[in-house]
Amino acid sequence: MSNPNPENENLNPETVETPVETDAVAEETPVQEEESLESRLAAAEQKAAEMQDAFLRAKAEGENIRRHAQEDIAKAHKFAVENFAKAMLAVKDSMEMAIKTDAPTVESIKVGVEATLRQLTQVFEQNRIVEIVPAQGEKLDPNKHQAISTVEADQENNTIVTVLQKGYTLSDRLLRPAIVTVAKKA
Repeated sequence: MSNPNPENENLNPETVETPVETDAVAEETPVQEEESLESRLAAAEQKAAEMQDAFLRAKAEGENIRRHAQEDIAKAHKFAVENFAKAMLAVKDSMEMAIKTDAPTVESIKVGVEATLRQLTQVFEQNRIVEIVPAQGEKLDPNKHQAISTVEADQENNTIVTVLQKGYTLSDRLLRPAIVTVAKKA
């Protein structure tokens, strides 16, 4: 037989490499592929369960922190009022003693009221309650003063003429504005 391709004449069939089926070696069998997918799915499900557990734990921890903070705030309010109430007991005791006096004189009542006022002033200072007593001629400050009327006066407009009732602040927060009358030019 004559060989149509003279280059292949010297080839020995034993030394010639034949192509190997690489597709069969490279690919897994369908059973192996299914097992691989199942193991990856199981790993992903386990990771998702761990993440969900961590999320739920973090959420519960956040709710516990919020609840504890609310309890602490409630206790702080309760005890703040408790301290003020304890301080006011001495003032009440002084007033009750004044009422029990058998034969009060005007002078003894005045002395008792002055002592009670000193006690009350001390309680206010301890609890940072400060009086607002604007001076005559001071400019009206709507954040601290409440004008209930205007009167003709020899002062600038919107300046304080008289203080009808003192105002009070608690730690720089307005409890009650000072009630005042203000000037208007005649």
